[in-house]
Amino acid sequence: MNNTGKIVVLDAGYDSYAYEIQLLQKHGYHLNIFDGAYDDWQGKIDFAKDAVGVFVRWTVVNDAFFKALPKLQAVVRYGVGYDNIDIEAANNNGIKIANVQGYANHAVSDHALALMFACARSVKPWHPDDSFGVPPRKEIFEFHDKTLGIIGLGRIGGTLSGKVQSLFQHVLAYDPYIPDQRFKILGAVKVDLQTVLKESNIISLHCNLTDETRHLIQKQQFDQMQQQPILINTSRGPVVKRNALRYALDKNIIHSAGLDVYETEPPNAEDLSILSYVNVVGTGHVAWYSDASSAELQKRAANNMLAMLQGKVPADCLN
Repeated sequence: MNNTGKIVVLDAGYDSYAYEIQLLQKHGYHLNIFDGAYDDWQGKIDFAKDAVGVFVRWTVVNDAFFKALPKLQAVVRYGVGYDNIDIEAANNNGIKIANVQGYANHAVSDHALALMFACARSVKPWHPDDSFGVPPRKEIFEFHDKTLGIIGLGRIGGTLSGKVQSLFQHVLAYDPYIPDQRFKILGAVKVDLQTVLKESNIISLHCNLTDETRHLIQKQQFDQMQQQPILINTSRGPVVKRNALRYALDKNIIHSAGLDVYETEPPNAEDLSILSYVNVVGTGHVAWYSDASSAELQKRAANNMLAMLQGKVPADCLN
């Protein structure tokens, strides 16, 4: 094997890597897939020895990672978020970093909608021993006269806003980094965070995890919610402080919560305990997935890797 052309996948899990293998082999690279434990950081480092390119999902990529892989030139994260990658350390080590942006706009916004309906309708698997013809909860409401609040009006939040115009009476949105014209195009009323919290019957989170958004929703923010809203999180778990969410559920500040992401992933015992609430609907970080989005994710990740190794700067390049 030509080690100068070695590329590795450190976080496996997709059914096939045929596209990556074919594309990269065509240009003289060889793809190797790590099949060890997800948290075996040292094993991953040993496996990636001499690699010029690395694909990751959740592996922590930091200065120690870069120092241990002296031939590394590029890292691509399968997905939008990149909070597990130290961009400053990458810059200091001359490593190019890319993610895959906007590939799952429809999949994630569809999933957010699915969680909204599941929470509002109290959709849970029905068992013959349960009451028949009697709703499992009394607090079941319709959307047509309600207000949806979106936090983060980027690609996914914007797609959601466009989809729900005929579902809700009002759509509010908070995003300090989006121009006013985009709010108008997407049919959302631009408001501050406090207004979203105060007036929304459903609040859907669609922001990246940054220092600014970590624990964006904590006790203080829950205390500002006046409509007993549904809270939907398909963005990143740490955007919502776990103990604050438990507080809001215990105090009936929120109607329910639909969660696809968790403060610790894979979820630990504290995260899993939240799923025991009757008014919490949980899925396992799968909002990104559809047959179309999964294929697009892998193709664009492979193309981004090849472009960076060829000295190009793809649109998804982060540095």
